[in-house]
Amino acid sequence: MTSRRFARFSWFVVAYTVGVILWGAYVRASGSGAGCGSHWPLCNGDVIPREPGVKTIIELTHRMTSGVALVLVVVMLVWALRAFPKKHIVRRGAALSVLFMLTEALVGAGLVLFELVADNASMARAMFMAVHLINTFALLAFITLTAWWASGAELLRLRGNGLMLALLTPAIILTLVLAASGAIAALGDTLFPSSSLAEGLRQDFSATSHFLIQLRLLHPLLAVVTAVYLIIVAASTIILRPGTILKKLSRALIALVLIQMGAGLLNVALLAPIWLQIIHLLLADAVWIILVLLSASMLASSGRVPHSINQTSLPTILSTARD
Repeated sequence: MTSRRFARFSWFVVAYTVGVILWGAYVRASGSGAGCGSHWPLCNGDVIPREPGVKTIIELTHRMTSGVALVLVVVMLVWALRAFPKKHIVRRGAALSVLFMLTEALVGAGLVLFELVADNASMARAMFMAVHLINTFALLAFITLTAWWASGAELLRLRGNGLMLALLTPAIILTLVLAASGAIAALGDTLFPSSSLAEGLRQDFSATSHFLIQLRLLHPLLAVVTAVYLIIVAASTIILRPGTILKKLSRALIALVLIQMGAGLLNVALLAPIWLQIIHLLLADAVWIILVLLSASMLASSGRVPHSINQTSLPTILSTARD
């Protein structure tokens, strides 16, 4: 009963973390990253600023929700230490979740303290954004895996799974690179908005455009390559490791990749409105979560997923793949 409650709590932490990630994207897209000035963890030199403006409220809210996320993963770790035996994989997943939550906070603090927010269009900011996104995905992966293993999934087995590793490793790397390029592309859209699609295309191909604009072209190219490969991986999974949950995960991955590609095209056509940027990131998070679960399932000790998971876990994540 305790482990079941822990699993449910962990899935809640996954959902809450996604919400914090999306709010962070809104902070960037709305230009509110400098809402608390160059102060961290204080906001404009105060714990609670007096008469804050809209951007200050947006940024402060993100810091507060991020603080709650840190508390949640610490609770998850303490609970895991009490509920599971020494060296249990759930303990390790929870510990890594805390580690990457702390590095997430450090990267966020670096963005503020080095003033890599608001209208800053430097290479340093682009690199920080890419690192920030990769760290975020690592954090999301370990929280998800903690919940997955706590729900009864089998341990990973790398030996004897060379074919699976060869298939999955490029998928994970491509998805992370794509996510990093997406963070840079979104930054370019925010700092250098276009008044029309034609103007945006001219800027993309202009040799005199800012490097953030020129880098926007890289993202759709990577998106096509990654989408094709993820669909191949999902289709191969059904053949290599047939099973109810794996079939659902594979179908969900294919569906989400196709929807994400459509959202990406719409994002370009509509000149990246904030609401669509948020949806685009939400879909990217969903694709990543499903890919992580698919990878963990394919690398499970026996290649099977316990039936209990089908009954007690992923009610929302797998809803798109239900028969």
